This record gives sequence, C-alpha cells and structure tokens, in this order.
Amino acid sequence: MLFIWLLILSYVIGAIPTGVWLGKILKNKDVRNYGSKNSGATNCYRVLGKKIGIAVLVGDVLKGFLPLLIASKYLPNKNLLIILGLVSILAHTYSVFIAFKGGKGVATSLGVFLYFIPKIIILLVAIFAMIVYFTKYISLGSVTVAILLPVFVFMMNDNFYLFLLSLIVSIFVIYRHKENILRLLNGTENKFNL
Repeated sequence: MLFIWLLILSYVIGAIPTGVWLGKILKNKDVRNYGSKNSGATNCYRVLGKKIGIAVLVGDVLKGFLPLLIASKYLPNKNLLIILGLVSILAHTYSVFIAFKGGKGVATSLGVFLYFIPKIIILLVAIFAMIVYFTKYISLGSVTVAILLPVFVFMMNDNFYLFLLSLIVSIFVIYRHKENILRLLNGTENKFNL
C-alpha cells in the first residue's frame, strides 16, 4: 500500500506543469500558445524570459529528483525507486493538469538520473553544454545526450534495471524530439541564444 501512495505522489509531483503555471501566474501568458508551443524550459526561456525559464528548468529537474529523495526514506529497494522515476518522467510529459500533455521529459529525466547516477549526469551535462555552446541547438544537445545516456549507464553502472530505464528514457526523449530532428535535418530548427 505504501508503494501505491508513493506512485501517486511521484505522478502528482511529476505532473505539475511548471512552465504553464509560472507563465500564467507571473506573466498572465499560457506558454503553450507561443513559440514552439511546448511547456518546457526552453520555450519558457524564449517566451517568458530568462528568470522564468531558469525557474522552470529547476522546477522540472526537481520533479524528477524530489519524489525519489522522499521515497528513498521509505523504500530501501532501488528497483522500486526506478519505477517511481519512470512515473515522474511520464507524469511530466502526460500531465493530468493540462489534458495529459506536457514537456519532452529532458529536465525531469535529468532530475531522476541525477538521483541515481550523479557522476554520469555531470559528464552528460558537460557534453550537452558544449554542444549547445558550439551549435546553439538545445534539441541537438538533448538528443545527443539521450543517445549517450544508456551507453554510459551500461559502461559505468551494473544495475540492469537502471540501464533499462535509461534505454526507455532515451527512446522516449528521442521520440518526443522527432519534429526537432526533422527541423535540424531541414536546417529550420530555432537556435538558442543566452
């Protein structure tokens, strides 16, 4: 019964539409009506400004990290925590609060994996930052890191279920970026400037 409650908690926290709510509260704007029409941190940064964009990024990362931190006090089984992490990511992308829509799952996945494998995540964040710095494409950085995640987990971690989660998340994030990938191939993807 405790695990069911923790599943619900993970979903509710993960489903909080940070970008939508902050946009409406602070700017009286629904970010889904502007730019890429996505509720994630990148579109919030472009549409709502730097401070709100950063706040959305931090909030979305915490949506993946906090449920695991809370659940770890009650669940010693790491494999059950992995299930909760997946629920948080799915909740972010299919939020009950915004008609089962949401972001692409990158920041919330970052929070989940930051809990499990912080050293690997620091390495991937560095790779992401270099790609974005040199190309100005957030989507290219996100897709590249999504591809590298299961590779690094396989090489540097011995938990099969964590590898499985990284593989599922990798495929899921790449799928959620399918339109960005097409725009990258066509040379029409928006560049990101600080």
